[in-house]
Amino acid sequence: MTDTVNARGATDSDLYTGAVGATDAVAKRSGGSFGRFAARFAVIGVWLLMIILFGLLEPSTFLTVGAFRTIFGSQQALVFLSAALLCTVIVGEFVDLSVASNFGLSAILVTVLTVTYHWNVWAAAIAAIIASVLVGAVNGLLVVKLGVNTIVVTLGMGTFLLGITLFVSNLMPVSGLPPYFAQIALLNVGGLPISFFLGVVLMLGFAYILTFTPLGRNMRFVGENREVSRLAGVRVTRLRLGAFIVAGLIAGIGGVFAAAATGGFDPAVSQSYLLPVFAATFLGTAILEPGRFNPLGTLIAVYFLATGVLGLQLLGATSWVSSVFYGGVLVIAVTISTVLHAKSR
Repeated sequence: MTDTVNARGATDSDLYTGAVGATDAVAKRSGGSFGRFAARFAVIGVWLLMIILFGLLEPSTFLTVGAFRTIFGSQQALVFLSAALLCTVIVGEFVDLSVASNFGLSAILVTVLTVTYHWNVWAAAIAAIIASVLVGAVNGLLVVKLGVNTIVVTLGMGTFLLGITLFVSNLMPVSGLPPYFAQIALLNVGGLPISFFLGVVLMLGFAYILTFTPLGRNMRFVGENREVSRLAGVRVTRLRLGAFIVAGLIAGIGGVFAAAATGGFDPAVSQSYLLPVFAATFLGTAILEPGRFNPLGTLIAVYFLATGVLGLQLLGATSWVSSVFYGGVLVIAVTISTVLHAKSR
């Protein structure tokens, strides 16, 4: 794929490489071990301070088991979507704007096939996931094999999928999945739904692959510099194509879990996930591995954002606060990455 060039002459790959290289720059400029510690854990410190602040302001509602369950038990869709986005971001495909629509396609397909066409719910779930994988494969073929711009492909695909989901659902929310199917997402484990633990396992597994396996190291290498990776013998095309396919797989599984948890799906909801997904993914670059996209940092960012939104809502803010909070965090996170990138040069 040919990288897009911005007004300052930097390509998408340049931006990614700068973000990755910023880790070393932070370590060198931070003033020793304390500076490195602060760079890795500053956002976690802010998270703890935010919890204390909301706890002092709204102790009767925020410092409750219900609030805890809301924060950690309701973000599984965002966790799976963030993992899907990380697949492509780490190999240098910076913007996948179709991931939320692909998630919505899977969720609505499993519901419509089961409720309207009376499929077995497990067969419908498999079909929905396969559909999402095919979407990822098409994205990959267009971007990797034909060299079409990633933004153009994924923006167009996302809009196309949104139209498809609205069509199959007849512009209406669809519900009626069997109650027993909900257990794959809502089974209570220690006071939290099982989907929470599945999301954590997903991110831990992703982090292990990136840190300890040749596949993960090659993914990082490709994201930093495709041409050097190719000269070093890395199968760049296969890795980039595989990243899109796996992203589709994860989005599809996440969509099935989302439909199971609510007993159905509203196709218009899927687009509301797009901003939070990018906010969490970019905020994750300021956690644990400063300047690098990383699964564990992204996982923490998801719950950081959930804490902030819930706390503000309990203080009396209405539904608009989530857009303001997510948008503000996204701007701040991208700014931090840009500053780290500039300092690394």
